[in-house]
Amino acid sequence: MSVKIAAEHVPKVVAVREYDDERDKVAVEVLERRSEEGQKDKHALVTDLMGDPVCRVRPFPIHIMLVAEYGKGEIVGTIRGCVKTVTLGNSVYVKLAYILGLRVSPTHRRLGIGTKLVQKLEEWCKQKGAEYAYMATECKNVASINLFTKKCAYKKFRTPAMLVQPVYAHYKPIGSGINIVPLTPKLSESIYRRIFANSELFPSDIDNILSNKHNYGTFIAYPKKFSWDPNAEIVTTLPSSYAILSVWNTKEVFKFHLKGVSALAYAGCMGTRLLDACMPWLRLPSFPDVFRQFGVYVLYGLHMEGQHASRLMKSLCAKAHNLALDDGGCGVVVAEVGQQDPVREAIPRWKRLSWDDMWYIKRLGDVSEKCEPSDWMNYDQSSSSVIFVDPRGF
Repeated sequence: MSVKIAAEHVPKVVAVREYDDERDKVAVEVLERRSEEGQKDKHALVTDLMGDPVCRVRPFPIHIMLVAEYGKGEIVGTIRGCVKTVTLGNSVYVKLAYILGLRVSPTHRRLGIGTKLVQKLEEWCKQKGAEYAYMATECKNVASINLFTKKCAYKKFRTPAMLVQPVYAHYKPIGSGINIVPLTPKLSESIYRRIFANSELFPSDIDNILSNKHNYGTFIAYPKKFSWDPNAEIVTTLPSSYAILSVWNTKEVFKFHLKGVSALAYAGCMGTRLLDACMPWLRLPSFPDVFRQFGVYVLYGLHMEGQHASRLMKSLCAKAHNLALDDGGCGVVVAEVGQQDPVREAIPRWKRLSWDDMWYIKRLGDVSEKCEPSDWMNYDQSSSSVIFVDPRGF
């Protein structure tokens, strides 16, 4: 697959093909670093991929990575994608493509390479049966938004909230009178299929997610005064008040580090750590060292019900924070939820570190009759307040 670049004084040809680990790994790693260094935003979180470049999409059963070759085999662009089966919001499942990891070398931008990569990936997704494709980006990433909306015909879809909590140097207290117990993958699957049946984007292969090596575990919190058997294989009843979430460890997939911070801000952050080390009895909320590589714990499958729901969810988030603290190399705990999801208000976060994500969607082909009443292309339609965010997409 190849196309001539429609740009003045650029007679060379770009060829898009599937990534080959032996042939392309080193060049792709160089491209990733150059793309991060070429960011215009001086204050940014930089992603450092761990392992092979396909690691971010490998957990998806159907996935691919494409590279763009320029001239005599120079790798100047990459893109990753996958296809999954998810709920449309009414217990109906559709095939949905997820596009991520688009990178173009800073020296080869504005040549149509990004557009070509997206188009070729969409062709592959359609061959795999995808009815829709979507991508996520930050609202300040104007170049990415323009590419997908103006050149590739994507439309605004959802704006979930990305809630970020630093991992401090001290354990967070768990509320008194609360049971927090781990669940088996089988029981977790049974509960999730029950409570997320009418949500958006709930994956049909939730069992694969819960049994994945990156999944740290699923935990449920409920008042001690309620009797409930957490050892059952299939859920028949749940406590009248409970909260549940799962933890996904990204440390083996990618890590972050913060760049572009002023010397004053750096000194202030590190000063809190020094002060806390000198006077640990004060239990100061010392800021984690995010200026070196750090891992991320992703909270997903968050749900709560009942009179004590908010308090239970806060205790679960404290449990996740403490697990991250025990891990040692984790700098933040992240949860992404719908703007109208009730759990949003119960999740701890730092406003300065949190933001609203921007999701854009496109119909790839004819939508089956079962989808018509809830066509995702109608952004103004009433939809589920709950979005199940797949942790494999981080």
